[in-house]
Amino acid sequence: MKGRKRKGKAVFSLLLTGILFLLSGCVGSGGRQQEGDPSKQQSFTSFGAGETIRILSGSENRELGNILEKCAEETKVNIEISYQGSVDIMRDLEAGAEDYDAVWPASSLWISMGDQQHLVKHTESISNTPVVFGIRKSLAQELGFVGSEVSVKDILAAIQEGKMSFCMTSATQSNSGASAYIGFLYALLGKQDGITLADLEAPQLQQDMTRLLSGIERSSGSSEWLMDMFLEGNYDAMVNYECLVISTNQKLEEEGKEPLYVVYPYDGLNIADSPLGYVDHGEKNKEEAFLKIQEYLLSDSAQDEIQRTGRRTGYAGVKEENKDIFKPEWGIDTERILSTITMPSSEVLAQALNLYQSKLRKPSLTVYCLDFSGSMIGKGNDQLVQAMAQVLLQENAEKNFLQAGERDVNLVITFDNGIIHTYEAKDASPKSLEDLYKAVEEERPGGGTDIYLPAMAALREMRENYDLTQYTPAVILMTDGKSNGDTVFGDFQEFYLQEQMDVPVFSIMFGQAQESQLEELAALTNARVFDGRSDLIGAFRSVKGYN
Repeated sequence: MKGRKRKGKAVFSLLLTGILFLLSGCVGSGGRQQEGDPSKQQSFTSFGAGETIRILSGSENRELGNILEKCAEETKVNIEISYQGSVDIMRDLEAGAEDYDAVWPASSLWISMGDQQHLVKHTESISNTPVVFGIRKSLAQELGFVGSEVSVKDILAAIQEGKMSFCMTSATQSNSGASAYIGFLYALLGKQDGITLADLEAPQLQQDMTRLLSGIERSSGSSEWLMDMFLEGNYDAMVNYECLVISTNQKLEEEGKEPLYVVYPYDGLNIADSPLGYVDHGEKNKEEAFLKIQEYLLSDSAQDEIQRTGRRTGYAGVKEENKDIFKPEWGIDTERILSTITMPSSEVLAQALNLYQSKLRKPSLTVYCLDFSGSMIGKGNDQLVQAMAQVLLQENAEKNFLQAGERDVNLVITFDNGIIHTYEAKDASPKSLEDLYKAVEEERPGGGTDIYLPAMAALREMRENYDLTQYTPAVILMTDGKSNGDTVFGDFQEFYLQEQMDVPVFSIMFGQAQESQLEELAALTNARVFDGRSDLIGAFRSVKGYN
């Protein structure tokens, strides 16, 4: 590990802490405002409701807000939904999901992997949607994919020839990414039956998968945010749920832009079955209230509304009156028989995800810009150090499939109103990352706050020392205060636009951080802001899932 001396004013320093997820809430259709990140919670209330059902859900269900609002009104049951990634849903189930009455992940596999205490019952699929490639239609035409049967190896060939790249969620953090990845494994192995542990060790498979994943241009920890990111950027293609590709195309056409063409890889197709299950904590009233919600969502009227969002209900096509949503000119084929792969055993799936994270995925290049201003003294500094322990100490990172890959690069820039130090792990070994953590732990906070200076320093570090086409790059900025240094947003904006770098600057808001300043950075760099005020460790872990 190398350390570079501070260029700005000298300042005392102590530790680092924060890393995992975001928690707080939003206004859904008819929902009430909750504290925190609007993307993570929704509430739908009913006058005279007797019970409240708390649902742990995948982010893709946020599109069903209007339907859930009607559900609450009709059933007289309040609905509170917390949105989390697939791995977080699995981990919550493993721990007993005490804060929830129901789970609604994108796929049954996360229930089967997580429900080790056998608490989930009354599970029913609410809808289904295949995981597909959405490719700019002109590019799909150029590649010969329009009106053709396309295999995963056809897509691999286009990537290897430099004709196409794509965006995808992390296979270890989001169901759409995991589903696509497992489908790729089946296709590259040429198998129809279950994948074995021995299959995963095949050198040709690992080589082909590494080449395929090298085509990923941007990554995400959430399928819904991947759609938003795609709409704001200029990318060739994305792997996502068919229903979210439909939503993307609706927005693209509203803006007069070229739509995506849907490609169903015939040898590696996977389907998200959207199971809604009750978490049994022995409360009979809760169970009865849950069954009212489930019955409503499975009713003919609700199923019809769900189908209008681009989701399929059942496996036998869509209603005639809804076919205008599933446009054939977008490559969508509602008559196609969706023959999906069989998911491997939990043991094989866990090993496949570990292999993806540690060896096969495109390497990440991450620069952590960590605030060591005076306001971080004490509790803030302690939390920051605890958070960094979750991502840099590999025995912790492995628990959430966030371990470093063999080719990853990790740097830390500590700052106050100037740059304090720049540290770089010499490689991605556990020892080097532990040394990086110790360097952070030994920092001492003090001084003012300038968030733009370290963000620009991070981008310069990337530009001058790395070939960004070989990495999934990201700057992760954590601050607990308002930037009041000599550098302003205009300076950063001028630098970023001049460099023409497509590198996201993700921010983690903590303490008294100025949200508007962080949102400006996110909007400019096509990134997002994570709320670490209630759970700094969770916010760090969550943002790391985005690269």
